[in-house]
Amino acid sequence: MHPNALLDLTARLVHEVLKLDAPADSTVSYFFRSHKDLGQRERHALAETAYAVLRQRLLWAHLAQSGHGPLERRLVILAWQGEAHVLKKAMTVDEAAWLVRTNTIDRSTLQDKLKHNLPDWLSNSLRGQLGDEEFWALVATLSAGAPLDLRVNAIKTKREAVIEALVAAGIPAVPTPYSPTGVRIEGKPALQKMPLYVDGHVEVQDEGSQLLALLTGAKRGEMVVDFCAGAGGKTLALGAMMRNTGRLYAFDISGHRLENLKPRLARSGLSNVYSTQIAHERDDRIKRLSGKIDRVLVDAPCSGLGTLRRNPDLKWRQSPKAIEELQAKQKAILNSAARLLKPGGRLVYATCSLMPAENEVVANAFSEEHPDFVQLDAREKLEQAGVLQAESLVTPAGHLRMWPHRHHTDGFYAVAWEKKA
Repeated sequence: MHPNALLDLTARLVHEVLKLDAPADSTVSYFFRSHKDLGQRERHALAETAYAVLRQRLLWAHLAQSGHGPLERRLVILAWQGEAHVLKKAMTVDEAAWLVRTNTIDRSTLQDKLKHNLPDWLSNSLRGQLGDEEFWALVATLSAGAPLDLRVNAIKTKREAVIEALVAAGIPAVPTPYSPTGVRIEGKPALQKMPLYVDGHVEVQDEGSQLLALLTGAKRGEMVVDFCAGAGGKTLALGAMMRNTGRLYAFDISGHRLENLKPRLARSGLSNVYSTQIAHERDDRIKRLSGKIDRVLVDAPCSGLGTLRRNPDLKWRQSPKAIEELQAKQKAILNSAARLLKPGGRLVYATCSLMPAENEVVANAFSEEHPDFVQLDAREKLEQAGVLQAESLVTPAGHLRMWPHRHHTDGFYAVAWEKKA
């Protein structure tokens, strides 16, 4: 494709993404389905540039004011993530001169909001939690891409064998620092065609997400519920922990998400998973299991603000009002899930959010309202599951709290309780 046509096409994608009326990954996927003639390098340049605009939207919009021509084209020129010679050939002489001028601006002299590229309500919350120095460390981490984490399917292979196979294929891989089943690789290699993936030896799963499953302590022969299963990443992890024994229920209100679990289940070799679409958290199918379950994981619907490295559009699509509405839903789901536990059973509440309103506030309210549930020390339970350096992952209150800049994972929160006998 001619460089100028490629630049114009990228501007069209940026225009669609900045509408913020759908998740960015869905918008990009739909756009690519409408332009099937694009090659792999072209797709990479389009997608990465669109995400770069989302990550530093305020900065690029500010700098773009001094240019001429369509706004989206100026944003693309500023944020371009493709090959340099393509951009050079696509720009006019005036655009090239303008880009040189903008690149000489000392970014350290700009307003804070142009450096952190976060809405005020979010930056204020994060700065209040972390303090100034750590806040800027988090900003730097969120502005960069995320590595690719894999979970090794322990019922089929061992981590050492997976790393050896990846390295032999020219893909540098190392063990994750915390999860005993995690492998970390840089870049975005095409795993889907590799035997490791096709044969179900690995699944793509952030290390932090792996720890949420490990916190449940699921064992052989138990009855376990993944209450908000989604596409089933943690369901698969739980099934492997149970060594393909017992019964593992995967509940979700979305039949589409549960459909996405089916091919993953087929690869995994698990036969103990029962996926069920429910209407809501009070569904009769849930009531029938009341008081019978050993472990329940509630990975609750949340703002997703812990995943900003991968989903930078969320900081522009979420709002304090949306989080308030989510909190009410999270409390209702947690209260309903708690009814499933038998005496001595374990309940884990988790989110991929950085916001206390979705995390500590919900957990503390549950503890106050349910004296029949005793909070567990997350450090102790993680260590029992083989997690290394667990002390660095747990707050003084005994909650799991993972930060992208501290732990190089997505941002996760979890707390565990045991129902009194």
